[in-house]
Amino acid sequence: MKNNSNDEEIKRKKSLIKTILGLLLLVSSIILLISFISFYFSWKDDQSQLTSFFNKNITAENLIGKIGANLGEIFIFNGIGIIAFFIPFFLFILSIKILFGKEILKIWKLLSHGIFFIIWIPIFLAMIFGTQWLLSGLIGFEVYDYLKTLLGTVGTAILLFLTLAIYFILEFNLSVDAVSTKFNTLKQKKEISVSEKEEEKEPFEEEIIYEKIEDPKTIKSETQISKSVKDSLPKNIEENKEEIPIISSLEPKVMESKPVEAIQSPTEFEIDIPADEEIIDEVSLTIEETPIENINEEENISEKIVTEFGPYDPKLELARYKYPTLDLLKAYNSIEPITINNEELEENKNKIVTTLANYGIGISSIKATIGPTVTLYEIVPEAGVRISKIKNLEDDIALSLAALGIRIIAPIPGKGTIGIEVPNSNPTMVSMRTVIASQKFQKTEMELPIVFGKTISNETFVTDLAKMPHLLMAGATGQGKSVGLNAIVTSLLYKKHPSELKFVFVDPKKVELTLYNKIERHFLAKLPDSEEAIITDTTKVINTLNSLCVEMDNRYKLLQSAYVRTIKEYNEKFKERKLNPEKGHRFLPYIVLVIDEFADLIMTAGKEVELPIARLAQLARAIGIHLIIATQRPSVNVITGMIKANFPARVAFRVTSKIDSRTILDGNGADQLIGKGDMLFTTGNELIRMQCAFVDTPEVDKITEYIGSQQGYTDAYLLPEFYGENTSGNGSEALDSKKDELFNDAARVIVSAQQGSTSLIQRKMSLGYNRAGRIMDQLEAAGIVGPFEGSKARKVLITDLNTLEQLLENL
Repeated sequence: MKNNSNDEEIKRKKSLIKTILGLLLLVSSIILLISFISFYFSWKDDQSQLTSFFNKNITAENLIGKIGANLGEIFIFNGIGIIAFFIPFFLFILSIKILFGKEILKIWKLLSHGIFFIIWIPIFLAMIFGTQWLLSGLIGFEVYDYLKTLLGTVGTAILLFLTLAIYFILEFNLSVDAVSTKFNTLKQKKEISVSEKEEEKEPFEEEIIYEKIEDPKTIKSETQISKSVKDSLPKNIEENKEEIPIISSLEPKVMESKPVEAIQSPTEFEIDIPADEEIIDEVSLTIEETPIENINEEENISEKIVTEFGPYDPKLELARYKYPTLDLLKAYNSIEPITINNEELEENKNKIVTTLANYGIGISSIKATIGPTVTLYEIVPEAGVRISKIKNLEDDIALSLAALGIRIIAPIPGKGTIGIEVPNSNPTMVSMRTVIASQKFQKTEMELPIVFGKTISNETFVTDLAKMPHLLMAGATGQGKSVGLNAIVTSLLYKKHPSELKFVFVDPKKVELTLYNKIERHFLAKLPDSEEAIITDTTKVINTLNSLCVEMDNRYKLLQSAYVRTIKEYNEKFKERKLNPEKGHRFLPYIVLVIDEFADLIMTAGKEVELPIARLAQLARAIGIHLIIATQRPSVNVITGMIKANFPARVAFRVTSKIDSRTILDGNGADQLIGKGDMLFTTGNELIRMQCAFVDTPEVDKITEYIGSQQGYTDAYLLPEFYGENTSGNGSEALDSKKDELFNDAARVIVSAQQGSTSLIQRKMSLGYNRAGRIMDQLEAAGIVGPFEGSKARKVLITDLNTLEQLLENL
């Protein structure tokens, strides 16, 4: 035991000594490197200070101080010149070897090469540059000067080049025999490769020769002899006329080519070669047409690129991005599994059966499905009972159960039953953490998965926004609409990478979506001139919506040129490197437009908002732009027919009247919900009742903080720039109208900066977006800047201020 402990103690001490020695060498290499570099900049100032080494009042310009100045003086000026940099390099390699046990370069081989060049390079530099001691060092100059007195300049040069040649001969084995052997080997390889290519170009073709057998006793047949055998036969073969019986099968037999040694007596053969015409007559030629394969050169090139570089990965730019973790979501202690209250179930069943029996409606069976907030009772009425009769008893059943939010589904789609939804007396809370952690959400392969919450059957409900393709949300104030929006955004943040998804947030209330400002450089999209990514100004909303229309048109052009129909097919083709980025192709992320209060926009902007939204809703599905619109006033003047026609997916929280329910759902039901996240979801078929998952503001804050603290892009995703109606008209009209008072100053700013950007005018002159846009239109009409070019800045057509002043005087 003592020996083992002693051995471990010795090993530990050796490890400590190695670490200390490695650190000393590493620090020494860094000090020497900094000293040498600094010496070349400060040696003139520091040389006079070297004599006063211990005087505190005198300081050195070298970064390492007087020690650095002395080190540079010793090793470079009075030493070996610029080759002294080899010393810190060698010490660094040695320190890495000692500290980590990794040999970047072979130490002893590096040392031997270094010693040779430490001797050779200073003498060579002294011969070339003379007294430039910063290059050759004093030692190099003195050695060269001594050799020059012995051999002269020419002799010294010959000696230097002779030693260099001997060094390379010994290092790379450059003897005459070795060089000639390598040269012959390469020549032979080249000849072999050329012969192989010729063989590939001219494949061996057998020439068939038919031999006619004159002996009547033998079977008349024809034997094929390869060309190689024919060529190998002696020339006197035709002189011998002896006949040789040939054993043959009934069918003509092909003789394989054999070497001449295999034939015992070549002179015994008699071959009667027919004339060329007879061969042509006897041999029939069949031509088989091979279809020409169409080769797409671009696809062939893309396949080579994929095999060489692999498929394109849009996530590489943020390869270290980490998805949000479940720890960011709160685990509520009050949440418990759904408990079955048998007394409550039995009591509700009895009340339903009694109420229906009072009106002469018999029930053959009843089944209860317990959800987090609502229990569904499925009843099977007796034969002959009309469904409408049960549906008309909705208020009577609610009265007998003394419950709020009774909803009758008659019949349940896909089942031969009638459903009665009754709220639970003790509802269970559905947290965002439970639905995010569910296997159904974690293992989904949807493009844009959204997890709303849990259904009546207590199953996690996950749907795909990409297939909706747009979502309309409505509900009275305080019924869970904003929480539903946060649940949608949170579920997308948990599943998508910043390169795959971008959000455009419109928040007229200015407080609901401000938490997402922290993820601007990761997930948000904005106009080039916008300072904040979350849009609150109505004017900017209009420009953003029109900018999204421009982005939609641009994307459709890309899909058209790529011969695909959807963004998914386009991105897959781009990942396979079948699309050329030099032709404008790029990876297209999904864009989700989220509008929190749509009614306010309709009131302030009206048709200017409704028309681009309707256009996006009609066309933007295929190119990956999806809309989520929420409002607390689902009236017909807000949710118009044009909007409803293009939003088949609807989410309804509790509303106050049946009219609002019909507006949002095209039917009743939303007015019978119990609130606090109780919602109905439809995609145009059946209504699904569920409890929306609860995600609180501090949870959203943690998620955005976690994402925002990571490395992101340099800026938000920039949408194409949009100026409004003035840009579409004639530029002279903008100039002929009343010219802005700051037109001349703005022109000078643009020409001085040589950047035609509206945001530049805004920043430099403290103007609003609309006024800066009008000035930019006038500058275009005056010929100072070029036309609008999408997301790029306009070209400045005036190169200097003198030309600009002349133009302004003429205007």
